Amino acid sequence: MPSDDTQKPPEVDDIAPKSAPLRWLWKFNHGLDIVKGLSAVTVLSSLAIGYLQYLNAYQDKVSSQAKEDMAAATATFTEISHEFSEAQALQQTLYSDFTRAVRDRSDESDQSLATKNARAISERYEKARIALRENIDVLTRKAEVYIDWASDTWRDPADKRNVDGDPLSRQVLRDYAFDCSDKYNFPAFGNVNLEDDDTPAKEIADNEYCAIAEKRGVDDKTKPKDAFVRICAGPNDKDAKRIYWYSAKHHVLTMHYCFEATHNRLAAARQWASRSDRDAAKEKEIVEREKEINAQLDDLAGRVNAFSSLALHQMERIRVKYRPVGFLCSVPLVRNIPSVNCFPIRTASLMR
Repeated sequence: MPSDDTQKPPEVDDIAPKSAPLRWLWKFNHGLDIVKGLSAVTVLSSLAIGYLQYLNAYQDKVSSQAKEDMAAATATFTEISHEFSEAQALQQTLYSDFTRAVRDRSDESDQSLATKNARAISERYEKARIALRENIDVLTRKAEVYIDWASDTWRDPADKRNVDGDPLSRQVLRDYAFDCSDKYNFPAFGNVNLEDDDTPAKEIADNEYCAIAEKRGVDDKTKPKDAFVRICAGPNDKDAKRIYWYSAKHHVLTMHYCFEATHNRLAAARQWASRSDRDAAKEKEIVEREKEINAQLDDLAGRVNAFSSLALHQMERIRVKYRPVGFLCSVPLVRNIPSVNCFPIRTASLMR
């Protein structure tokens, strides 16, 4: 009579092939047999759970990125606004005290209120101006990265682009003698209600623009995408350069250029406030041009205000970029359609 051991089924390891490649293939087929034994409901449930876990992980990443982008944009807006507002306010106050002292003929007296105030803020103003000058390049790049790029809904960091794609710089503004007092060069954002008008504007190439007599500004008939001005160094020698008013970077560059232009113009008042050698002729000139200089100072304050308005507008665009998506964005395949715009975080793209 055979023993009980002879009646036991062979163990899996006993029937598996001894050769390593054949043993691996046997185990793979054995695994497929197990999967075939699972119900369709079980397989579909596993896929659904995996898909939902993927969606949750993606939405967590979106939420985290949204907080980081908004925090960086807010900090950048606060830093830039504070530095420019402080320096511009001190500049305007110093000039106001100077003209008051001259009109009252108390500019020689150390005891007059206007003189005391001007000399009290002179050192603060010079320090604020130097700090702004030291930080302007960093502030410009912060505005570009944390406001311009972050608010661009369709910007893919992996896209192919030139490093120096934006040619505007402090040097360009200086070389092209940007005119801060020209109302044509003052920030304007166009009319958003014209967005649906598909009538194309007659475009003039940058290399032809400076030769024409009529210059284009931004008004209520301008679409936001066309809210830019062009500056010229001359009618024939250089191509026009563009200043886009929906670019925080361009606002920072033009604000600083105009602040420095006013700073240089007020040299006589600054010398008086700091007890330096005085220039009577230049003092007389800036007093006689008080109305013109006050308008220049008001325009500079208006530029700071325009930057603030744009920054707040772009921060709202960041909120829109990361706002919760609809039901369609939870449907497989549908959420991959570009027009549905379910992917605020673009993780990769082919380099073209």
